[in-house]
Amino acid sequence: MTQLERNSSILKKYIPEQAIYPIANWIIQFDFKLKIKRGRATKYGDYRQPVKSLNHRITINHDLNKFAFLITLVHEIAHLVNWNKYKNAVKPHGPEWKQEFKLLMRHFMSETVFPADILHALTQYMQNPVASSCSDAHLMRTLKKYDNKPDVILLEQLSLNTVFKTSTDRYFIKGEKRRTRFLCRELRTKRDYLFSALAEVYSAEGPIGYKGLY
Repeated sequence: MTQLERNSSILKKYIPEQAIYPIANWIIQFDFKLKIKRGRATKYGDYRQPVKSLNHRITINHDLNKFAFLITLVHEIAHLVNWNKYKNAVKPHGPEWKQEFKLLMRHFMSETVFPADILHALTQYMQNPVASSCSDAHLMRTLKKYDNKPDVILLEQLSLNTVFKTSTDRYFIKGEKRRTRFLCRELRTKRDYLFSALAEVYSAEGPIGYKGLY
């Protein structure tokens, strides 16, 4: 089995079929190590530049749906291309990165890769891409429709004063919206935290159950 075939075999699980060959080819062309990581609450993926004997490294969360995985992966490959051209002489998400991201994404802006609703939201986002696709609420809501996470609830879907838990089993009560985020109080510590409206949370009545922290 060739390297291209091995890459394609692994990618088949994570990205849309029409994107497999170009991405498998880019892994060889740009010479990077792709690592699939457990879900991380603070980021979907990241890029690490070469250090000493280590090569370029890109990590992507394993629990993203295929469309979110592809967008995140191309986002990180754009960082790699940007680093090869400019090293640390430009801002990570400056105009140079935006240009590279747009150029790379052109290979996939088609309904053979993305469903029509994602393609529409993605086209709008790509006019001026920002540091994280999470910052574009319309794109994130559209992508999340294709998640396979039956236990997950978006915070914005909960009623005011509803108790919810996070992936780390911390319990909060949903408070008022402050501009774009909700002020939520942790029940154990009584400390307040701001949560994105699109934060993925869990019902306090789930398998572990609410532990009576009022």
